[in-house]
Amino acid sequence: MHIGNYLGLVHQSEKDLASAFREVAKAHGDEVDIYQTCLLLAAWSDKHVELIKPFVDKYSETKSKEPDRLKNALFRETRKGSLAMLRDLHDVYLLVTEVDLCWTILLQAAAGLHDKELIETCSSVHKETKRQSSWLLTRIKSAAPQTLIAAE
Repeated sequence: MHIGNYLGLVHQSEKDLASAFREVAKAHGDEVDIYQTCLLLAAWSDKHVELIKPFVDKYSETKSKEPDRLKNALFRETRKGSLAMLRDLHDVYLLVTEVDLCWTILLQAAAGLHDKELIETCSSVHKETKRQSSWLLTRIKSAAPQTLIAAE
């Protein structure tokens, strides 16, 4: 069974996503909605990490450096300014898309295994991941016109 590969991917990807949300909150703390919402969404990813642990114990986990490589490629340094905020939100959106895909794949595996607990966990966590993605996309759409058109 290879489910351990995706348990490892989602486990580390959720940790990296929580860290990225916190980095964006810190870097763009002058934007109240960014600061508060990013901390909330980071807490959701922290909770997801805890929720996956029983399944890591049940099925094992294959550790991978792939999620860290993605985060490290996207978040090399703290950036400042409106364009930087847009780029940081864009980067977090890419990370949350990775997490979303991992949960989708795990949900399919859980269905194949007839593991009701894993199905329930994947389904509920996947809904929160979709909300993280939705908030990011909405915030990106809101910031893009002013950031890209307005002169600094």
